[in-house]
Amino acid sequence: MQPTKAPAKQLRHENAMKHRPITCAARLGTLAAAASLLVGCAVGPEYIRPALPPSGGYSAAPLPAATASAAVMGGAAQRFALEGAIRADWWALFQSPTLNKFIAEAFVANPSIESAQAALRVAQENVNAQQGLFFPTVKAGYSPSRTKLAGNLGGNSPGIQGDGSVISTYQGTPADNGGTAPFSGPVIYNFHTAQLTVGFVPDVFGSNRRQVQSLQAQAEAQRFQLEATFITLASNIVAAAVQDAALRRQIDTAKQIIDASLTAVELAQQQLKAGYVSRLDLANQESALAQARALLPPLRKQFEQNRDLLRALAGATQDTMVPAFDLDALVLPQELPLSLPSQLVEQRPDVRAAEAQLQAASAQIGVARAARLPQFSIDATAGGGASSFSQMFSNSGRFFNLALGITQPIFDAGTLQHRERAADEALRQAAAQYRFTVITSFQNVADTLQAIHADAQALEAATQVSGAASAALELTRRQHARGYLDRLALIAAEQGYRQAQLNLAQAQASRLGDTAALFQALGGGWWNRSAGDAAEAQAALR
Repeated sequence: MQPTKAPAKQLRHENAMKHRPITCAARLGTLAAAASLLVGCAVGPEYIRPALPPSGGYSAAPLPAATASAAVMGGAAQRFALEGAIRADWWALFQSPTLNKFIAEAFVANPSIESAQAALRVAQENVNAQQGLFFPTVKAGYSPSRTKLAGNLGGNSPGIQGDGSVISTYQGTPADNGGTAPFSGPVIYNFHTAQLTVGFVPDVFGSNRRQVQSLQAQAEAQRFQLEATFITLASNIVAAAVQDAALRRQIDTAKQIIDASLTAVELAQQQLKAGYVSRLDLANQESALAQARALLPPLRKQFEQNRDLLRALAGATQDTMVPAFDLDALVLPQELPLSLPSQLVEQRPDVRAAEAQLQAASAQIGVARAARLPQFSIDATAGGGASSFSQMFSNSGRFFNLALGITQPIFDAGTLQHRERAADEALRQAAAQYRFTVITSFQNVADTLQAIHADAQALEAATQVSGAASAALELTRRQHARGYLDRLALIAAEQGYRQAQLNLAQAQASRLGDTAALFQALGGGWWNRSAGDAAEAQAALR
């Protein structure tokens, strides 16, 4: 059976398509299609979180579900709520408007927050820059030139008279002379070149993808560093505020002890003159006064240094006024959340940052491995050139170039191999650092829990001592009023009571400070930030 002939119109169409000139857009489309075929799988290992030792708690023996209690301000028992939610603004649980306002202002003014935010933006911009390598680069160029050629380039005719004047000047290009006869004089001509260059490096073995993954992981690490900066700043401010309140209480108590000791010395001097006490009794009272006075300078030193710390945390200079804090105005939270170790790994910003660094190190192995494989590049150039600007893109002035480059490292004295080995060791290092960070986070929580229980017991004991001293002082006052005891005995009882109050204030402050440390050890609750707070935090990054 004879094949059916195509209609004459169809044959003319096919013939026209065969001889149609290839346009620049068609060449670029072909280039993109070829690039897509060259893209393969990313070499290197896929990230897998390392296995961690199983942990069911924070102590070998189960800890009590509640702490000891004491009948004093801030002495209520604290209960632990297993898997309880952690507020993002956990410091608000201390119910101090002054503290809340101070922390909010510090979040804005402290330079460490601004530095961490800038570091995050740097990491994000690096990711965006690396992702740009997935796309071709397009460059446009225009190069006008004016050239003068010597007149004797075509032979021995100089084209110049004996007096140095030019015989003739030809405007055009050397090609216009045909290249067959010497020029009659120097040639001056203009030439314009305009071109569009497209370059593309196909990510055949995933080097760029791994690099993007590494940079994304580093940006994630910076994000968690920012969260850790917020949590650390808030925790430091709470600790400094508690210390400020405790030192104020202790300084006032020390001054009362000094006043009582001074009164005792004056009374002993009077009784010595009257012959009621010996010189030894006076020396004992003077020794007690000296010891009481020795309490005050270290307390004042700690107080002023702590005030300087508050100013620095607020991002202010040392001549700036900062608020004063009262120990009785700080409420001890009675219910404390307690996360499981498996939850802690997801909550702690330092653990998440260490894992992000581990992911970055894993991706770098793929980058180093891809560098040892063939490298591909595609370049295309299209443009025009002519002696006249208006003729650059005429049919005779157009040009194009399409090139594919393939490069395979053959000998580099082991450079690329050693870089891959270094990436492998960097991954092992990052994995070890991650495991160490996890173990340290478990230790932080365990230490804080032990401290909270010990603080409650210490406060209970300090309350008992203070109660006993108060009772002894009351009995001494009654006996002194009836004449059974002298004034020195009453002063001694007052000194004992003031010393008990001094220790009681420190025990109350320790309990508040370690409660704040627990919230920090558990991760600070950043993942429970409200949508409004999250939007505000994102706005701060821009």
